[in-house]
Amino acid sequence: MVAHTLAQPAAIQEQMPPLHRQVRWWILALLFSVTVINFVDRLTLSYVAPVLKDEFKLSNTDYGFIVSCFMFGMMVGELPMGWLMDRKGPKFGFSFAVVWWSIANALHVVGGAKWHFGLFRFWMGTGECGNYSGGVKVIGQWFPARERAFAMGVMNAASLVGNMITPPLIVLIMTKFNWHAAFLIPSLLGIAWVLVWRKFYHAPETHPHVTPVELRYIKEGAAAGAAGPVPTTAQLLRLRQTWAVMLCRLLVGPVIQFYLFWLPLYLSEMRGYGMAAIGLLGILPPLFGDVGSVGGGWITGAFIKAGVSVDRARKAVMFAGATLCALSIVVVKGDLPIIWWGAICLVYLGHYALSANMFATITDYFPNNAAARVTALTGIAGGFSGWLFPVLTGWLVDRVSFVPIFFMAALMPAAGVAVLFALGGKLKRVSV
Repeated sequence: MVAHTLAQPAAIQEQMPPLHRQVRWWILALLFSVTVINFVDRLTLSYVAPVLKDEFKLSNTDYGFIVSCFMFGMMVGELPMGWLMDRKGPKFGFSFAVVWWSIANALHVVGGAKWHFGLFRFWMGTGECGNYSGGVKVIGQWFPARERAFAMGVMNAASLVGNMITPPLIVLIMTKFNWHAAFLIPSLLGIAWVLVWRKFYHAPETHPHVTPVELRYIKEGAAAGAAGPVPTTAQLLRLRQTWAVMLCRLLVGPVIQFYLFWLPLYLSEMRGYGMAAIGLLGILPPLFGDVGSVGGGWITGAFIKAGVSVDRARKAVMFAGATLCALSIVVVKGDLPIIWWGAICLVYLGHYALSANMFATITDYFPNNAAARVTALTGIAGGFSGWLFPVLTGWLVDRVSFVPIFFMAALMPAAGVAVLFALGGKLKRVSV
């Protein structure tokens, strides 16, 4: 953050308060923390899955159904959550979303069959989808254009921190207590976060601790067209740029969801790893993902600072990330642990560099008063493919193998980026 802040215009930088008194970074810290909680809640099932499969006699197809229920819930919840964030604002919207999904996560403890877990995952998905639609809106409000990809990268990095701490945390909780506690304890963290959010969050114009110079910096670099009437969903769907980002997320999103939900089972069943080893080595890919997420946003910002257009900077980083994602083929075909683990790490790095910029293109194309709604629409597209992909994965794993799924994961990100820019065109603000 320090290095990025140094990129501010010199005249404003001289007047800017110290970094720890710049409120937008504290807002980003809150987004970071809730995203960590979001992914710990989301990924708990992945590490409890071997126990649940044994206790409740679940097949891979059953597990795929349970995962697909979560993704279907995200698809169904995206538009209502986007509407909530746009109409009621992030303060209320985030509070509602986090309480909603925390209750659903806690209810997993009463599950006893795939239908129970499927219902609770669906409920949970309808709330968790609000994390990104709300996050994009908050970043659009609080950060100028040159910092948005970096801020999105930091927020994306939080998902990887959640991914990184979930394996040892959940294994520890299950060892000390049981699988029920693995769902209950993280749920309480979400409720605690809401209390902090309710007290601290305000819009930039009304925040009691933001200085006039920081507010001017935010507003001078803010997206044009943020004011005015909120566009309707029908208006947004008439724009090819809306469909471009929707199709990109439809193709890119299921890839990392596959890794998040299926990698522990793949390593256990196909590579012979025990849960302790998975918990320990599972820290590595998210570390690389953090580098990709923050680095992908930072590199884009550095390109823009050097005079490269936003359009060319984002394209360069996104296509580079998609190229690394193609190493999914090596994950399933590699003969040595160092080869497949290295490929997994590079896939994470590439995906999160791509993803940080993919979300930032929403604020490049659309004004802030449409950002949450467009993010929600992309979430519907991603939720649709995310709903089908786990079902297909479970079916193929039970009947064929993991190989076709890894090949699909290798090709889909490049296809998504190509569709984004072929259909959406040059990154510039649209008129809604």
